[in-house]
Amino acid sequence: MPNDEFMNIHERYKYLRLMQPQYQAASRTERGTLLDTMQTLTHLDRKTLIRLLDSELKRRPREHEREATYKRDVDYVLRVVTESHDYICAERLAPNLVALAEQLARHGEVQLPPQVRAQLATMSVSSVYRHVLHLRQDDPRLARRPPAAPNDVARTIPMKRIAWDEKRPGHFEIDLVHHSGPSSTGQYLHTLQMIDVATAWSERAAVLGRSYQVMADGFQRSQARLPFGIVEVHPDNGAEFLNDLLVQLWREKAKIPELSRSRPYHKNDNRFVEQKNDSLVRAYVGYGRMDTVRQAILLNLIYDRLWLYDNFFQPVLRLAEKEVVTTATGHRIKRHFDRPQTPFERVCATGILSAAHQAQLSHLRQAINPRQLHTEIYDLLEDLLALPNTRGRKTEPIDQTLLPAGCWGALRPFLQPPPPSARRPVSKQETPQPSARAAKGPRVSKIKQ
Repeated sequence: MPNDEFMNIHERYKYLRLMQPQYQAASRTERGTLLDTMQTLTHLDRKTLIRLLDSELKRRPREHEREATYKRDVDYVLRVVTESHDYICAERLAPNLVALAEQLARHGEVQLPPQVRAQLATMSVSSVYRHVLHLRQDDPRLARRPPAAPNDVARTIPMKRIAWDEKRPGHFEIDLVHHSGPSSTGQYLHTLQMIDVATAWSERAAVLGRSYQVMADGFQRSQARLPFGIVEVHPDNGAEFLNDLLVQLWREKAKIPELSRSRPYHKNDNRFVEQKNDSLVRAYVGYGRMDTVRQAILLNLIYDRLWLYDNFFQPVLRLAEKEVVTTATGHRIKRHFDRPQTPFERVCATGILSAAHQAQLSHLRQAINPRQLHTEIYDLLEDLLALPNTRGRKTEPIDQTLLPAGCWGALRPFLQPPPPSARRPVSKQETPQPSARAAKGPRVSKIKQ
């Protein structure tokens, strides 16, 4: 029988445990026949088989540790050989171990007695790998990268989800949309978007970079346009939101009663604003890169008009009820939506606006031509997508994108065309950057929730 067909010790014990009941129930003659068969298969002595079959067939723990086969003199030679050959893998080292050791011995790096040489010749790949791994455990290692410092500001803000059936206006989910294109290097534009959970009222502001200065400017720009107060701000865990300066602005200057944040790596905790990032931002400006002051100014002019278009003329659906329905394959949730209304109509239905303020906004809505407003938005989008980006990822001054101090109260929607300085005609030499909307074809009306 070939050597590779011999049973190992585990297979022997398993075979004997299977044969033990038959052996114990057999007669004397039958036991002799069984022992002949087992002796042939296991290559064990007959008396050993009888002793094992009459026992519990459990292996006894070893009472004395086996002496090491390869001792310190072999380990020393192995260490020098592996260090000299840059720690090549055991598969490459083991077949050439003797030749490499003899080469080092000729140059006086190691001593190679006959017994050490003989042991090196018998070392298997597994033994070489195990010994080299053991030898290298004492080598000095490069310092590991320390863990990121905990955000002490985030620890002061509780994690939660704003309820989907929240009735009171003022609970805002807030997020930042990146306009970096395929590369996130350098400074580029972001859209700071705020969505009210109860009414779907939306606010957007374009900011250049993510510094506190531009984030505070974008937030105050959005807050100044709101027709009602902010009760809660609910961002994700980004450092652009959860920092000492911006949190202090929210608590002390903006007087926001409640701050909360989503759980790390749970994007659905900000589900309303994440959905609007696609339908109210990406659907208009696409995924291209924008990184100049002129693009930031023009994008804010577009958002001024989208403030009117989306809040006053775009009906949205709101989830009214969830129902668990039993089917043949299990259970599913059936969602019921209420009557489509614009965010402005939903705000009016809550009764949060005073009569004078509601009348003022109603008069503003009646004075707007939605078709003309739609045309202005897409004319500005064409101009925006035609503007070139910076060359060589140069950084432009962010102070040119900020509103002057004291101008927050004057922020109202602009119905006039943008100033000539912001609207630049596209020259024939420049090829406008194709937008995501142009790639998709004409805009198709879709349900916005």
